[in-house]
Amino acid sequence: MAIDRTKAEVAIREFLSAVGVDADDPRLVRTPARVALAAEELLGGEGVDPVPMLREGRISVGGDASASSKIVHATDETRRDTAGKSPELAHNAAEDAQFRPQHPAEQEIGAQPADGNLVLLRNIRFRAMCEHHLLPFDGWVHLAYLPGDSIIGFGRLYDLVDTCSSKLILQERLGEDLVDALMAGLDAQGALAVIEARQGCVADRGPRQADSDSITLAARGSLTDPQTRADALRLIALGGSTRDSSSED
Repeated sequence: MAIDRTKAEVAIREFLSAVGVDADDPRLVRTPARVALAAEELLGGEGVDPVPMLREGRISVGGDASASSKIVHATDETRRDTAGKSPELAHNAAEDAQFRPQHPAEQEIGAQPADGNLVLLRNIRFRAMCEHHLLPFDGWVHLAYLPGDSIIGFGRLYDLVDTCSSKLILQERLGEDLVDALMAGLDAQGALAVIEARQGCVADRGPRQADSDSITLAARGSLTDPQTRADALRLIALGGSTRDSSSED
């Protein structure tokens, strides 16, 4: 969505004046322009449909995705840990995930195998703007899908999260948008999004609960099945939380 920077700057000046701030203060001369530029990035996903982007990047692999019950723990950490290692070491690095060679399409372009495996990316960082108070919330998305006859490169999934979160939105709706896009864009058999976030409107105003996290889950298709969903949630829990480890540094 294109932002009218001129109108945005005028509106920001008026807002500053409305809350009792002198918009002509030398310290604030460039503030309206800076806020308008930031809004262009933070709200760049407004009005953007991510489904065509997913459909454009699909790789057809064929086969019956229900024929296999294997699960791949497809995170950046696992892919780094298993690179160049023996199957035994790779199995340990992936913890409980079942080791398997890369699919030919994955070797060529960094896509994921689609012979019935659950594809899971953990700890995708995101930030969004709450539509209630225009305050940011940020955290991690854990995204999974069970392919039909198509797969897609990991980079497109990161783009999906960025597009869906770059707008005024609630955390609950962000999860719904992500799984709906995966189902429509990839013709996936199932999709799952778990979001852990810190809400600015809870941490910085009102109750001021800075240590409180909100966790939401959205699921579609075969990943609404309790057992399949439980398998995905166990993989998400492997290795602990990135937020927990980063807070100790």
